[in-house]
Amino acid sequence: MSTGSSTGSTETGEAAVDLLYGEVEEELRASVRALLADKCPAEAVLARVETDGVADGALAKELAGLGAVGLPLPEALGGAGASWREASVVAEELGRAVAPVPFLGSAVLATAALQEAVALAEKGSAGVEADTDAGPEALRSLATGDAWGALAVPLATAPPVGAAFPAAVRAQGGRLTGTVGGVVDALPADLLLVPALGPGGSELYLVEAGDAEVKGLTTLDLTRPLADVELDGAPGRLLASGEAAERAVARALRTGAALLAAEQLGTAEWALEATVAYLKTRTQFGRPVGSFQALKHRLADLWVSIAQARAVVRAAADTAGEDTEEARINASMAQAFVSGVAVKAAEEAVQLHGGIGFTWEHPAHLYLKRAKSAAIALGTADRHRALLAGLVELPSA
Repeated sequence: MSTGSSTGSTETGEAAVDLLYGEVEEELRASVRALLADKCPAEAVLARVETDGVADGALAKELAGLGAVGLPLPEALGGAGASWREASVVAEELGRAVAPVPFLGSAVLATAALQEAVALAEKGSAGVEADTDAGPEALRSLATGDAWGALAVPLATAPPVGAAFPAAVRAQGGRLTGTVGGVVDALPADLLLVPALGPGGSELYLVEAGDAEVKGLTTLDLTRPLADVELDGAPGRLLASGEAAERAVARALRTGAALLAAEQLGTAEWALEATVAYLKTRTQFGRPVGSFQALKHRLADLWVSIAQARAVVRAAADTAGEDTEEARINASMAQAFVSGVAVKAAEEAVQLHGGIGFTWEHPAHLYLKRAKSAAIALGTADRHRALLAGLVELPSA
C-alpha cells in the first residue's frame, strides 16, 4: 500500500510537510466512514454504553479486515506497509463516530511499543536476554486482528522526558507483580505490554491477558472504558531492557499523543457539522436559528479553530513514529492545541442544540465526554506546553 504523503522542499532545502490528504488517505477514509455509518450509528453506540460489554469486538474485527489496524506495519508482519499518517485518518474517523473499539490501546500504543522493540531487537539493541521471537509474533496478531493489545500504563501518562519510565510493576525471574491503574483498552485485550523495573533497571514484557486480573473502572467517557491491571507473579516474555525498553515506551506515548489528536479532530468535526445541520432546520421567530448573526460568529470561530487544528494534526501525523525532535514538537503541539478545540466544539454542540442537546437520547453528550476525557489523556495541554518549552528552548515558568 503506498502512502498518501508527499513532501516538497523549501528554499533552505528542508522537507516541507504536505498538510493535504492524499488519494490513498481519502479512499481509506471513505471505506472506514462507510463501515462506521453501517455498523456504528449513534443509536447503536448509545445502546452499547448501557451494557457491560462496551467494546465492539465485531466492529473491531471488521476494521482489521479493512487493514485499518495494521497500517504502519510492513506486509511481512501482516500490516499494510503504509505509515502512521494513514493510521491517523482512521483515528480521525473513529473520533467522528466515537466508536467503542480498542484502536488507541491496541493499534496505536501497543503496536508502536512493539514496533520499536522489534526494530531494536533486529539491530541487536534490545538486550541480551530479550525474546526476539515474541515481538514479531505479537505484531502479526495485532495487525490482523487475531489479538488485541494494551500498553499497561495509565492513560493519563504523558510522553516522558529523559529516562522517565512509567513502571508500577516489579519483575523478578520473568515474573511480574504490581498494579497499573487506568489502562485503556485492557478489558478486551488478549496481550499486555507491561513496563516493569527489574534487577537491572527498565524492562518491557509481553504478558498474556489471561495471566492478569483486569478490573473495569467507572469513567467519564462511556465509549472508552479503562481498567486496573493487577499482576501477581504473572509470567512474561522479555521484549527489551534498559534504554531499549525506555525508547519503546516513549515512542508509543509520543505516537499515541499524535494519533489521539487526530481522533480529537474527528470529534470536533462531528460537533461542528452536526450543529450546523441542526441550526439550519431549527426555527425560531419564523427564521432558521442558524441565520442569527451571533450564532454565525460562534460557528465561524469554531470553523477557523478546527481548520487550524487540522493543520497541526496533519503535521503531527506526518512525523508520528519517528524518533526526532520534530516528531516530539509536533506531537506536543497537537495535544497542546487540539484537545482544547475538541472540548470547545463539543461544548458548543451541546449548548447550540438547545434542550435536545442535554438529553441522554442525543449523542452530543458522548462527544463531550470523549473530548473532556481525551483532554487529560497522554498528557494535559499544560504538560505538553511544558514539554514544548524545553524542546524549543523557552524558559519554563
